[in-house]
Amino acid sequence: MTAGEKWSRAIALAATVVFSVAAPVVPASAHPQGSGLLQCEGTESISYSPGLTLQARPVHVTIDGRFASCAGGNGAVRSGSYHEEFTLSTGCNNLLEGFRARRTYVWNTGDSSTADISGSSTAVAGQVVTPVTGTVTHGPFHGRKLLQVIPVPQPSALHCLAGGVTGATGVTTLTIL
Repeated sequence: MTAGEKWSRAIALAATVVFSVAAPVVPASAHPQGSGLLQCEGTESISYSPGLTLQARPVHVTIDGRFASCAGGNGAVRSGSYHEEFTLSTGCNNLLEGFRARRTYVWNTGDSSTADISGSSTAVAGQVVTPVTGTVTHGPFHGRKLLQVIPVPQPSALHCLAGGVTGATGVTTLTIL
């Protein structure tokens, strides 16, 4: 088994454990007919301005997520995206703190789903892995639970010392029950 396969299995296992704890099983009758499990795959890009250094300071963070492939749900959602911007006091040494936020996913159908989310990150094998859990509060999939897993490369101390880390990109998966 290659290192990549081991990493993929570790992420899948972590997501399964987190999701099974965070999202109770909901009977199929609680969802509108034909609105089964939705699964999306894509990328998330994060940019930091100014770049992250070892010293915490106010940093403007921009997050762009794109799901190139979605399957399931009601069959109409095939892709989606999200965009967020905010400022926080952070540095390379405190990227793993927990958070609560509201995220809006925009679907290829023109509809959007807003979710109240929370998460925290863990450094694992050179990656910062962030499992995000939440509940859709408005729009398609209203009332349903979600899990989004986002691993991005962990900033190295060398990059943090040499001018700062200005961004990271990683794969992301979204599951809405």
